[in-house]
Amino acid sequence: MRQTKTSIPSSLARGARNGVPIGMGYFAVAFALGIQAKAAGLTPFQSFLASLLCDASAGEYAGFGVIRADSGLWMMAVITFVANARYLLMSAAMSQRMDPAGKTIHRFAMSMYITDEIFAITIARPGYLDPWYLYGAAMVASPCWAAGTALGCVAGNVMPARAVSALSVALFGMFLAIIIPPARKDRVIGALVAVCFAASFAMSRLPVVSGLSEGTRTILLTVVIASAAAALFPRTRRGAREEGGEAA
Repeated sequence: MRQTKTSIPSSLARGARNGVPIGMGYFAVAFALGIQAKAAGLTPFQSFLASLLCDASAGEYAGFGVIRADSGLWMMAVITFVANARYLLMSAAMSQRMDPAGKTIHRFAMSMYITDEIFAITIARPGYLDPWYLYGAAMVASPCWAAGTALGCVAGNVMPARAVSALSVALFGMFLAIIIPPARKDRVIGALVAVCFAASFAMSRLPVVSGLSEGTRTILLTVVIASAAAALFPRTRRGAREEGGEAA
């Protein structure tokens, strides 16, 4: 896979720029998370530290619920594992795009910041994954996530609900910017995107599967749709290398 080398400062700057809309959305979502942290009895500093060390909204919501219920550490471990299980799929996908000659330390460092949004912008880039691009996005998005949680814990009801909703729109806009270009170039990808939207909506409404957690539904949809796409529309190694080289 041919890869055009980019300087570290350039990769950091590009990642930071693309991480701005993610950070705006994180700040809005984390504001609501801070209210849950306050209800669980956490201080602003504790909520800040929790979000700084755990970049996962579903996992934190579940964790704060366990704290509020005064359950044990084993319950905390099980609940957060189930809520965050989808990140196993994301990390597996990223591992296939890592440079074999890259340093192992980057694999550990990048795994800390595998969130839905950062994963999306990182995996969408051609060629081998650039760890410095991911770090650039994370150094903007992660502090916004932690700061939003802390401020939500302090004064969650001060900020107007409309303003919070307006900030969260940045995440949806970012996702559209990621999926629309490849969907326009490839009809198969476009069709799969439409299928994903329809299937996700259906699973949130069907009697049995709607009772599952959002993370569990995401895992099921990912495995089923990705497996079907791989079987029906296989991509050769040569085609993948050529696409990565041209785009790079």
